[in-house]
Amino acid sequence: MYSICHYNSPLGGITLASDEEGLTGLWFDGQKYFGSGILKDDPMPEKAETKKPPVLEQTVKWLDLYFSGQEPDFTPPLHLIGSEFRLAVWKILLEIPYGQTTTYKELAGRIAEQRGIKSMSAQAVGGAVGHNPISIIVPCHRVLGTDGSLTGYAGGIDKKISLLTLEKAAFTK
Repeated sequence: MYSICHYNSPLGGITLASDEEGLTGLWFDGQKYFGSGILKDDPMPEKAETKKPPVLEQTVKWLDLYFSGQEPDFTPPLHLIGSEFRLAVWKILLEIPYGQTTTYKELAGRIAEQRGIKSMSAQAVGGAVGHNPISIIVPCHRVLGTDGSLTGYAGGIDKKISLLTLEKAAFTK
């Protein structure tokens, strides 16, 4: 069984989804890859539980703190669903500190090092970053181009700019 709820953020509506293990999705309304296949089998919110489970309550608390300009000191339980490669990339995203950024090239270097290979395609890493199903908490917005410039963001570049600005992160417009 999964649960779904809606959150009204300063940047627009956000849909949250969870299962018994943890948060499975956090998407801006209209975001590219909305649902990431997680809601594919049964996309009807009215079939989900109506009472928010603790993980969604925790996620709402996390978002309230975050959007008030505070760095949350906890992470709700996450249940990331994806390929081994995507899970490895998303795990690295979780290690990017609040208010700091990294690049696709740096992420590719870390994945290559983990796998014991000479190099990894930054484009492949970018594809995994772009399909992150738990926006904001798994901070894909903190990944920039090699020159520090903004690159694609499934929620929209305007939201990426707002999130980085909220965190007082350095980036090039």
